[in-house]
Amino acid sequence: MKNRHLAPLLCAVAIASLAIPAQAQNVLTTHRLSAALASEAVTAAVAACAKQGYKVAAAVVDADGVEQAVLRGDGATMTALDASRDKAYTAFMLGAPRNENSSGAVASRIGANATAGGLAKLPHILLLQGALVIRADGEAIAAIGVGGAPGGNLDEACAQAGVDAISGKLK
Repeated sequence: MKNRHLAPLLCAVAIASLAIPAQAQNVLTTHRLSAALASEAVTAAVAACAKQGYKVAAAVVDADGVEQAVLRGDGATMTALDASRDKAYTAFMLGAPRNENSSGAVASRIGANATAGGLAKLPHILLLQGALVIRADGEAIAAIGVGGAPGGNLDEACAQAGVDAISGKLK
């Protein structure tokens, strides 16, 4: 008599245990940069450029391409602000999926023919050096862009200062 009730119970447990892994496949785990670290990164980037006399803006975009932190340094223009966001967006959206770590790498890959595939018409795409993908344990979680220095290489160096400021906390 006991075995007759035990068998259906064991079957139910077995079916439930098979359903658990299937449900887990429907839930995505994502990692995000905290607001505090995003703010710290843009502050460090703008400060690094300011020390060199460059009036820049810096922006961090998250994995969805949404601005998470933005800082317009003293005297930075509105175009610097737009460029910082667009460079970061470009680095993350076009670079991270290909394991490219900068907007400069994306620009080099695409080359002079930015109209290929309609890229030039997509909003917030800016094929210039000056942004870096931020990674935690190898996973791309955000990007930081800088605009306003007298060269993309200088913007990128300031973006690197922003990444360096938070890199020890990305664990």
